[in-house]
Amino acid sequence: MKYKFFPHTADIIFEGYGKTLEKVFENSALALEEIMVDLESLDKKETYQLVLFSKDEESLLYDFLSELIFIKDTEGLLFKEFDIVILHKNKQYELIAKCEGDNINSDKQKLGDDAKAITLHEFSLKKEKGKWTSRVLVDI
Repeated sequence: MKYKFFPHTADIIFEGYGKTLEKVFENSALALEEIMVDLESLDKKETYQLVLFSKDEESLLYDFLSELIFIKDTEGLLFKEFDIVILHKNKQYELIAKCEGDNINSDKQKLGDDAKAITLHEFSLKKEKGKWTSRVLVDI
């Protein structure tokens, strides 16, 4: 299972899963995108390169997901595939993401809820028994 959605009164909450840190980032990004668009209705016509730095893995995930919402709002892009590399050097984490998707087009795509922000409430990233799990509350 890549991710799972949970009931919430006003917003949307999900958990992302992965055997590696990169995979939990990819699956969390897919869950976020699925909130906004039916991934099957989205083509891979645009490629976007993203590089972020942060002090720890949890902050890096928060920044990454927040950046995806920012890109949607400013560039009009939604993504259906991610290739992520995370490096740890000089007490800092670096994320390099290749994101593939398309411009928002309501005539071609089945759009969902408009994600406004990632909240820190209930936000977490943990590694237990060799498996990574993220928990994310999305303000819609």
